[in-house]
Amino acid sequence: MESERRKRTGREKDEAAVKLLEKLQEQLQSSDASSRRRAAFNLSWLQEDGLEILRDALFGELHVTTKNAAAYGLRKMRGRMKKMALEVLKQGLKRRDRSAREVCTNALRLLGEAVPQRASSQGRTVKSLRIKDIAKRGRPRGRVGVRRARG
Repeated sequence: MESERRKRTGREKDEAAVKLLEKLQEQLQSSDASSRRRAAFNLSWLQEDGLEILRDALFGELHVTTKNAAAYGLRKMRGRMKKMALEVLKQGLKRRDRSAREVCTNALRLLGEAVPQRASSQGRTVKSLRIKDIAKRGRPRGRVGVRRARG
C-alpha cells in the first residue's frame, strides 16, 4: 500500500509525461476518427507540448485526416495558448502543402476569423464563357421540325 501512495519524483513524472505524449501522438494518426479527435482534444490541454505535436502533425507529411484532427485540437486550445494556436493556423495559410492550407482555411473559418484570399487569385477576373452552336453533320442549321407546305 505504501508503494502505491508514495510520491513520484520529477524524473518519474517526466517519463510518464513522455509516454503519454507518445501515446497521444500515435492516437492522432489512428484510423479511427473518434480516437483521433479525442487525442487532439487531450493534446489541446497539454500547453506547449500539445501545441508542438499538433503543429508537427498539421505541417508534416501525414494524411489529411490527421491534419484535420490536428486543426481540431488547435481550435480547442484555451487560455494563453489560444493566440499561439491561432498563429499556427494563420502560418498554415502560407504553406506550400495544399492540404495543410485547406485545413487551416477551414479551421479559421470555423473560428470566425477573416481568411484572406491568396495573392495570386486576387488580381484575376473571371471571364464569362460563351457557348457557341456547333453544327452537326447531315442536319441543316435553323429550325428543327416538319415544314408545312403553304397551300
